[in-house]
Amino acid sequence: MKVFVTGATGWIGSAAVDELLRAGHKVFGLARSDASAASLEAKGAIVLRGDLDDLDSLRRGATEADAVVHLANKHDWANPAESDRAERAAVETLAEALVGTDRPFMVANGMSGLVQGRSVLETDSSPAVGPDSARGGAENLALDYIGRGVRTIIIRFAPTVHGIGDWGFVNFLVNAARKQGVSGYIGDGSNTWSAVHRSDAAKLIRLGLEKAPAGSRLHAVGEEAITTRRIAEAIGHSLGIPVKSIAPEEAQSHFGFVGSFFKLSMTGSSEWTSELLAWKPAGPTLAEDITAGAYKDLGQ
Repeated sequence: MKVFVTGATGWIGSAAVDELLRAGHKVFGLARSDASAASLEAKGAIVLRGDLDDLDSLRRGATEADAVVHLANKHDWANPAESDRAERAAVETLAEALVGTDRPFMVANGMSGLVQGRSVLETDSSPAVGPDSARGGAENLALDYIGRGVRTIIIRFAPTVHGIGDWGFVNFLVNAARKQGVSGYIGDGSNTWSAVHRSDAAKLIRLGLEKAPAGSRLHAVGEEAITTRRIAEAIGHSLGIPVKSIAPEEAQSHFGFVGSFFKLSMTGSSEWTSELLAWKPAGPTLAEDITAGAYKDLGQ
């Protein structure tokens, strides 16, 4: 297949491009800078210049491809409404270009906020509906196109997709620990996060494009529930600093913005996903990555 990938040089997208190319697929990657374009060309991918606001480029990429993987997102924490608007516009543009083709259209989403008090299941629908909801309601918008001849597949990622070079949540926790001189967890540290290694997430993207039926909600989860205390202990071991509890009211000042996420349980199950696609995560665990030093030199 010729696969059009948005976010093709991002943390997950760059690994997905490598996985798709290794499997013999052709990749058409969206690039907004010269450096991104050069990175894709060096791998043997085809470059399409543009960004999420360039709807003509998105339309062209989807029209010329046999499959689309939409991973890009503005992630504008200072202006989430703009991120949500851009996400909805991008998904709508890509989906409209695929109407009547029965081509696979994979759309990324997260797991936080989907359900309360338990792990998110693949059967759980997203409560985000409409342009004013989280991510512009893009998951449900994309699924609406199934009836119009689009093989929509949703892929939900664990809150941490880890590995060497990860600049996500765990990196911010490591930076906070380095700054404070202690690796903290909130309260008794019993809140839990799911995690998946970047290589396993990339493999799931490929398998989903190749095999998943329309309407599938795939969960990129390698470990369902790691306690936040265990994450803090791994960070403390990696940096050689003490580990201690942080009072909930001090979380924001100690951790920065990531404290609002670290005090939550954000978990999901991938049991159905694994059975459907014979997907077996094989990468290092989150604790193994941290203690091996995957985050030790980032941010210094």
